[in-house]
Amino acid sequence: MVESFGSIGSLVSSPWIYALVAVSVLLDIFLPVLPSGVLVITAATAAAAGSGAAAAGRVPDDVPDILVLTLCATTASVLGDLAVYRLAWRGGPRLDRAIARSRRLTTAQERLGGALARGGGALVVLARFAPAGRSVVSLVAGTAHRRIRDFLPWSALAGLAWAAYSVALGYFGGQWLGATWLAAGVSLVALFGAGAGAAYLMRRQPRATEAS
Repeated sequence: MVESFGSIGSLVSSPWIYALVAVSVLLDIFLPVLPSGVLVITAATAAAAGSGAAAAGRVPDDVPDILVLTLCATTASVLGDLAVYRLAWRGGPRLDRAIARSRRLTTAQERLGGALARGGGALVVLARFAPAGRSVVSLVAGTAHRRIRDFLPWSALAGLAWAAYSVALGYFGGQWLGATWLAAGVSLVALFGAGAGAAYLMRRQPRATEAS
């Protein structure tokens, strides 16, 4: 149950959890150290506790709704992407020089430009799971003045994929292991594993391109 989380139970059982998740997801594009994934998974695990209480004939208190939670996380993710995109668009020569001095950003700019020009933005979705990948992609798209109609749909898909995956991890982890810190911990390991896998695939992509 939610009480298994101890003192955090009152927080995840409050309507304020939606605002907290939204603000964390919105701002973690600027501060990737913010625990947005932790909050989403913890809230989803609490939602699993609520569904278990309802099935047992008890009316749960204000546990999070997984659909609302997914919508909040997705919307905040897209808004954060757009904020960085617009800031980078207006960044000017100084930002261009900063990107030119960074091998990582220069490589990302070339790959993202090619992906969007071909009408495919799977790289945007993949980067959403990689550590700081969302920040890099949004920054590069804005600096390169990529059209918003090319970037926004992929940003929305990336945000939805990440939010749905995170919520599903927390919810089904809570269903299978109970609404405990163990369930949240296992779900977080799966989330970080997806991030490590996404980062690995992004590092390998230039080699695959060069070999083809």
